[in-house]
Amino acid sequence: MNSMTLEMAEAQKASAKMWVPILAKYREPLVGRSLFELAITLGAFLGVWALAWFAMSISPWLALPIALLNGVWLVRVFLIQHDCGHQSLFRSRHANDWVGRIAGVLTLTPYDVWRRTHSIHHAHAGNLDRRGIGDVMTLTVEEYRSRSWFGRLKYRLYRNPVVMFGLGPAYLFLLDYRLPLGLMKSGWRYWASSMGTNLMLIALLSVLYYFGSWQVLVFIYLPTVLSAATIGVWLFFVQHQFEETYWGHEPDWQMHDAALMGSSHYKLPQPLRWLTANIGIHHVHHLYSRVPFYRLSEILRDYPTLAEAQVLTLRESLACARLHLWDERAKKLVSFRDAGLAAA
Repeated sequence: MNSMTLEMAEAQKASAKMWVPILAKYREPLVGRSLFELAITLGAFLGVWALAWFAMSISPWLALPIALLNGVWLVRVFLIQHDCGHQSLFRSRHANDWVGRIAGVLTLTPYDVWRRTHSIHHAHAGNLDRRGIGDVMTLTVEEYRSRSWFGRLKYRLYRNPVVMFGLGPAYLFLLDYRLPLGLMKSGWRYWASSMGTNLMLIALLSVLYYFGSWQVLVFIYLPTVLSAATIGVWLFFVQHQFEETYWGHEPDWQMHDAALMGSSHYKLPQPLRWLTANIGIHHVHHLYSRVPFYRLSEILRDYPTLAEAQVLTLRESLACARLHLWDERAKKLVSFRDAGLAAA
């Protein structure tokens, strides 16, 4: 690396780090706004659920599309839980944790387990030497080529859109989250979180079955959960799996660089931006995760430089599903086909 390249790299690091004290000014939650966002999200979710239940009296097939649409509101419940996990929704740690735990029953996500694995994701995003917890599995081109044919097949299946956005989300939320995987030996707290959430889920499903029969579970509960799971996984995917994202080995990897350059600004149209709780402003969120989600738009308004950084439109995001491997030489994500052509 020549002196000019070194200077550019240092300037880039300084640029990423300089945002931290600036963004800290926005970290204070507005309690009234937090309560409003919580109330409208839970109210809308329960209201659409009630509408789907009413539609069941006419036809289960009428209830099904309503339940699928309600997945959007369940995603927003998850994003409320997400802010609680970052201690950014309320000033009180207890308020954040208990709202997060209650939301975790609705989202099938044990709050304390998820909060820990998500904090690992924030601490090591884009670090090639610390992959495996809280992220989308991503191999480098060389790692993929070094695998056996069966290993390459497994990775191809994992990155296939049918698995990534169909079977994968169902497995993750219905089965994987039932145990504190990744934290099995990390203490009783994570077991208590998983088992407590499971017991509450059993109680909830029993009540739904008692008052609404199996049809409520099949035509309302499962479609809502699976719709939300697919939307949620897609959002998480495009937040980091875009062509010019950031990956690096230690000691060259730098957390602030990874936050700013390895997270997209998913520029969704309104009202999708509001419905997804500004999670698309992900580069700012990773730079300072304690900022409440409803204040992220303030930052883009006040600092147009951040508004134009790492922009990914809805149309552009569709191409991200075709990116599979990190090319360490080109410093970008590439498809299996492009990696093969490069090798040839």
